Amino acid sequence: MKQSAEVIGEIVKEKDLADALEEGGCDLETVRNIIQGRQLPADLRAKVWKIALNVIGKGDSLASWDGSLDLPEQSIIHNDCQELIDQLSVPEEEKSVLLLDIESVITFYCKSRNVKYSSCLGWIHLLKPLVHLRLPRSDLYNCFYAIMNKFIPRDCFMKGRPFHLFRLLLQYHEPELCSFLDTKKMTPDSYALNWLGSLFSYYCSAEVTQAIWDGYLQQADPFFIYFLMLIILVNAKDVILAQESDKEEMIKFLETSPANLDLEDIEDLFSLAQYYCSKTPASFRKDNHSLFGSSLLGLKDDDTDLSQALCLAVSVSEILQANQQQGEGVRFFVVDCRPAEQYNAGHLSTAFHLDSDLMLQNPSEFAQSVKSLLEAQKQSIESGSIAGGEHLCFMGSGREEEDMYMNMVLAHFLQKNKEYVSIAKGGFMALQQHLADINVEGPENGYGHWIASTSGSRSSINSSVDGDSPNGSSDGKGVKSLVNKMTVALKTKSVNVKEKVISFIENTSTPVDRIPFNIPWPDRASLERHVSSSDRVGKPYRGVKPVFSIGDEEEYDTDEIDSSSMSDDDRKEVVNIQTWINKPDVKYNFPCNEVKENGHMFPSHLLVTATHMYCLREIPSRKGLAYIQSRQALNSVVKITSKKKHPELITFKYGNSNTSGIEILAVERYLIPNAGDATKAIKQQIMKVLDALES
Repeated sequence: MKQSAEVIGEIVKEKDLADALEEGGCDLETVRNIIQGRQLPADLRAKVWKIALNVIGKGDSLASWDGSLDLPEQSIIHNDCQELIDQLSVPEEEKSVLLLDIESVITFYCKSRNVKYSSCLGWIHLLKPLVHLRLPRSDLYNCFYAIMNKFIPRDCFMKGRPFHLFRLLLQYHEPELCSFLDTKKMTPDSYALNWLGSLFSYYCSAEVTQAIWDGYLQQADPFFIYFLMLIILVNAKDVILAQESDKEEMIKFLETSPANLDLEDIEDLFSLAQYYCSKTPASFRKDNHSLFGSSLLGLKDDDTDLSQALCLAVSVSEILQANQQQGEGVRFFVVDCRPAEQYNAGHLSTAFHLDSDLMLQNPSEFAQSVKSLLEAQKQSIESGSIAGGEHLCFMGSGREEEDMYMNMVLAHFLQKNKEYVSIAKGGFMALQQHLADINVEGPENGYGHWIASTSGSRSSINSSVDGDSPNGSSDGKGVKSLVNKMTVALKTKSVNVKEKVISFIENTSTPVDRIPFNIPWPDRASLERHVSSSDRVGKPYRGVKPVFSIGDEEEYDTDEIDSSSMSDDDRKEVVNIQTWINKPDVKYNFPCNEVKENGHMFPSHLLVTATHMYCLREIPSRKGLAYIQSRQALNSVVKITSKKKHPELITFKYGNSNTSGIEILAVERYLIPNAGDATKAIKQQIMKVLDALES
């Protein structure tokens, strides 16, 4: 009975999908909601893939081409295409037409993109799943182009940047396996070139490839392929570590391992990939987004040589934000490896101090410090401290010559096969700069409020320790007092949830004087709640600037951050406007024009749900459809302003706010008819969100 019910459920889902596709205007989210991770029906796959690749309604790119097959490497292209045709079960009378279509697609792509063809590029294998769909030539080209543009990374060749990045991801999650492969000099490009270059179609059967692409294209996340690749390796870990064969045999084993995948493995493959994805810092994507897409950003020389990177780098902004978030996700335990005098001059309040100089100067004390570090990390996680996190992030000064010892400490942890090890990108200098950048309230209330020296001076980030603290001492009790003070600060959560901003840099009254934190952190039960004048108790907004404000816009505004100006329309999700307006969770819909800094206006819709505000930008060439231009949480709105001369021009500023300043993360402007009604409704919804957070 249970099986028959499941079969009926599958039939209903297929019918729902078929009906939605038949009606037209179906977007990727609608498909996701109906399919819910299931494999696509074969007869509907072509339509769904075209929606996922955003090629519905695209014109025939080859229409203006003269059809000349005259590239210098044309004979190689022809032979490769013929080999593909020979592998397919196609009626004899259709082969010549299909051969011409495939050869035309590759030739035109090479000519239009000024690329020289080579068999090792793997394009034939990338085309194979598309050819199975029996698409017209125009759709075949558009789909191939979209996949190349969105899902195949730049420099996908031997020793290319994508493979150095994959090694760092492998090291982050599976350091033992990564170290073993490094020892054997088996780099990812030696076994995974065709995994990434063909999206697994090189080795997997046609039906397995289709199932993988079904899930991958619906994810709409090009980086997800990295996690699928990671699971392939993790799955083979025990076999790899037990291998005693030579290097070439091991590479062959790894290279062909995707061929062992069966259809029933795909669901588990994606579930595990999702899990590893959730345990990876967001900087993995954000710092490497230029690998994918046609954005001009990707054409700039990247100053980071990933082949020389010791481990995965995490931005300081992510470090500051990560441990404030509730629920699951990446949380960091920050280890400050600078010398004691630098640490004393100013440090991250949630950071554990581990003087890297000790590694050479006093190895036994260093070993004890590492032991204390791991114990402190364990206790902070168990106690729910804001400093707690299973992901170790090491912070140096940011100056290469000074961070040599920190790199040795990092290498020490990696040699011990410690997972989730990263480095703070740019070190403490980057942290200083970041806090300076978000200082928008003036120097008197800026980042100096968060950074202090242990001698009591709060005048400068770079202040040094010139003498003993008036209140402190340099004995062990002073250190214990310091640890207690730090722990109370970490474990005491802000009463006012609406202000959600922690003072990240803490003043401590006693210099560390090269004594490591090797005292266990107090239990949560032993901590007392200390109330100070800075605590928000009771009415949170009495005499305090609110989280967001509504008013007139200043003549000169320094918060010009265009949240969508760098986006690439080819990569945005396309949705049906009416479907979104009719969603049960959409409370308000305001037709408007999005206004860019250059004065250009785009017909759009502002949709407000219980927790978010969406901007859907209409697509002129596709009536009824729109791009999701932006998605902003209502509790991130810090200011809503209007021009005195143009009251219908509304500016929304998103970010974080506290008494020390406002961090503006994004700015959006809209020309809204009846703007007063719109801002009133949005304000009321924001207040509901903030009240819910507070309670």
